[in-house]
Amino acid sequence: MLSLPSGGIFCRSIMAGVKKPAHMAQTGMGKMRGKINLEYYKVFDSVCRSGGITAAAEELCISQPAVSQAVRQLEESLECRLFFRTSRGVKLTREGEVLHSYVKRGMELLYDGEEMIRRIQNLETGEIRIGASDMTLQFYLLPYLERFHEKYPRVKVNVSNGPTPETLEFLYDGRIDFGIVSTPFEARQEIQSIPVREIHNVFIAGPKFAPVLSGRKIAYEELMSYPCIFLEKKTSTRQFMDRFLAERGICLEPEFELATSDMIVQFAKRNLGIGCLMSDFAKEAVSSKEVFRIEFEEEMPSRRFCLVAQGRACMSPAAEKLFRELAAEKAEST
Repeated sequence: MLSLPSGGIFCRSIMAGVKKPAHMAQTGMGKMRGKINLEYYKVFDSVCRSGGITAAAEELCISQPAVSQAVRQLEESLECRLFFRTSRGVKLTREGEVLHSYVKRGMELLYDGEEMIRRIQNLETGEIRIGASDMTLQFYLLPYLERFHEKYPRVKVNVSNGPTPETLEFLYDGRIDFGIVSTPFEARQEIQSIPVREIHNVFIAGPKFAPVLSGRKIAYEELMSYPCIFLEKKTSTRQFMDRFLAERGICLEPEFELATSDMIVQFAKRNLGIGCLMSDFAKEAVSSKEVFRIEFEEEMPSRRFCLVAQGRACMSPAAEKLFRELAAEKAEST
C-alpha cells in the first residue's frame, strides 16, 4: 500500500477521473511520444517500489514536494491518473499498474546496461578487435595475447587476419580497434604508428642450389638467373623487396607467387626456386639445414612491426588496456 502525505499530488481538477475522448487522447499522446522527461518515470518507479512519496524521496535524495511534482507532471503528460486514494493511503490505478509493468522492465534494462558498462570498464567482459597478418600474429602478438587472456579470461579477442593494406582498411572503416602491421606502409595522417620490433627479409634456397650460391656473397642481379618464389604483391614483404630491388634497376618476376611465407619455405625445401621472406619463418628450416640462407654483397635494410591505431578514443576499454601494454613493452625495451 502506498502512503501519501497530506496536501499530496492529486488535488488538481484534471485528476477528478474525467477522461478525454479517445481520439483526443490518442492525438495528444502521439504528439507527446518521446517528449516526457525520463526522470518522471524514475520517480514513478521509485514510488511504486519503495511504497510511498516519503520513502521515494529518501531513496532518491530529493524533497517530498519534488517527488509529488514529478508524479503530477507525469500524470498530466499521460492524461490519466496513476494512483488513487483509499482509506489506507494510495493505490495504483489500472493505468498505473499497466504503466509500471513497462517502467519496471525498462528500469531493469537500464540498470543491467549500467552493470554491463561497469563490467566492461573493469575488464570482466568485453571484446578486442585486432588486425594482424600471419607474420605479425605469429612472431609478435601471440605471446602478449596469451598473457592478456590469462589476466582477463572473459574478454573476447577477435583477430582479423590479413596483410598490411587490408589491416589499414579495417582500421579506417572502424572494424578493428588497432592493428599490427609491417613496414613499408602508407597510412592516413590521423593514424598513430608505434614501431615495436625490428625484422629482416632473407633469401633462402634448397640444397640443389648450394653448389653455386652457398659460401659466397652474391650480387642481387644474379637472382635474375634463377626461378624465384615470392609472396603476393599486396604484402608488405613483397613490396619492400620489390622497392629495394627496383632502386638498383632489378625487376624480378617470380615463377611461384604464394599467399603465405610458410609455403615459401616448403617450396624452397623442394628446390623449386629461391624464396624471399621474413627471417623468422625460415629459422627452423635453416637450422635443420633443409634450406640455406643466401648472402649478398649488400645487405637489405631492416623493417619494423608497428602498432597502428586511429586514437584510443576509438578503442574499447579492453583494447585500450592491451594497446597500452604493447606500447609500454616497447618503451621499456628501448
